[in-house]
This record gives sequence, structure tokens and C-alpha cells, in this order.
Amino acid sequence: MVKDVLKDVEKRVKVSMEHFRKELSKLRTGRANLSIFEDIKVDYYGTPTPINQVGTLGIPDPTLITVQPWDPSLLEVIDKAIRGADLGLNPINDGKVVKVPIPPLDQERRQEIAKVIRKMLEEEKTALRLFRRESREAIEKLEKDKAISEDDKFHGFDKIQEIIDDSTKKTEEMAAAKEKEILGR
Repeated sequence: MVKDVLKDVEKRVKVSMEHFRKELSKLRTGRANLSIFEDIKVDYYGTPTPINQVGTLGIPDPTLITVQPWDPSLLEVIDKAIRGADLGLNPINDGKVVKVPIPPLDQERRQEIAKVIRKMLEEEKTALRLFRRESREAIEKLEKDKAISEDDKFHGFDKIQEIIDDSTKKTEEMAAAKEKEILGR
């Protein structure tokens, strides 16, 4: 009974942390990284399609991303989609390939990204607290229904707290590492 609740909270925490890690990887660091294009969709004959499904993305050097569409008629659409993604990037369309230079981050932009990281961290901590509360409520209900003993309840609470504490620590470490990478410290 308690084991089921613990498995559920571990699974939810794992999914949440993986989502947090993916979201952090999308933040621009001044180096070319294809993950910043993950959420960009292009209008492919009336259908919003991920940019990586209409062409080949590449990183020929650390400050450049290239997008070579399989259908050359999509060059303008890809250019427009990248400009409209609010990433602060200015693609160059040379008629065959869309080249996206990755400019170095200025200090003001670095500070803005650091604030975004801290906001994302707070949202993740809030989610973890929600998981803890819901799991504790599930265990309390089991005790109220006489399915488990009071000792089992407190043991379950302790295990939940361990899971949440461990996850919070890992999340803070991920955020601190990304912030250090962005700020260059």
C-alpha cells in the first residue's frame, strides 16, 4: 500500500526532473545547441511541423547552426519561424541553407537568463512540494481507512521526505550548474 504511493511519487518526481532538465537545456548559452530549436514549428503546407522534421540541422562550428531543408521552397518559412521564435537570433538565408549565427551573450542578457533559471527552479520546487502533499494525503487516507498502521504512515512520510529532499537537491544543482554556465563563473 505505502509502497505503491512511494513508487508513484518517485515516478512523478523523475518525470518532473527530466522535464526540468530538458527545459534548462533549451536556454541559450552563447554556444550553438540544437535543443534551442526543439519548440520551433514551421508551416509545412498548412501543418505546424517541428523544424527538425523538414530539414537537416547541423553545427559546423560553435557559433553557427545550419538548417538545410529537404524542400528548398521552405527556406523562407524556416527563416520566418526562427525569427518569430523570440530567441534573439537573426538567420541568414543564402538560397540553399539557413545559417543561424549564435551571437555571444551580453551581460544584460546573461542576467535575464539567470532570472529565468531561478524562476524555473522555483516552479520545479513548487511541483515537488505538491507531489509531497498529495502523497502524504494518500498515506493518511490509507491510515484512516485502517489499511496501514500509524507506524507505517510515519515511515511512509519519512520516505516521501527523503525522495523530495533528494530531488530538490539535484534540481538545485542542475540550476546552479546552468546558471554558472550562463554567467561564465
